[in-house]
Amino acid sequence: MSGAITLTENAARRIREIVSSEVDKSALRLAVNGGGCSGFSYEFSLDDKPEEGDTIVQRDGATLLIDSVSLVYVLGSEVDFVDDLMAAQFQVNNPNATASCGCGTSFSI
Repeated sequence: MSGAITLTENAARRIREIVSSEVDKSALRLAVNGGGCSGFSYEFSLDDKPEEGDTIVQRDGATLLIDSVSLVYVLGSEVDFVDDLMAAQFQVNNPNATASCGCGTSFSI
């Protein structure tokens, strides 16, 4: 099922950079939580290992973990890392989102 989510080259590079400076962390975790100005919000955190039921997405030595509940909301998505004048952040390009807010971390389905 890992093919259902993709990591861009920029996202993989940034994940590798972040975890290389964290002794006890080896992956980036993506979770979807209720709340945010559009109904759901993305949460990114560092993790040391997959939990039971996680989907593991890998690219170029970088690992993204997604729990089974969150996976339903992000199937088919692309996780990117964007560094521009507005912010440097991970972004989820989610084909399931019917609306999102200006912050880029909140969406509705």
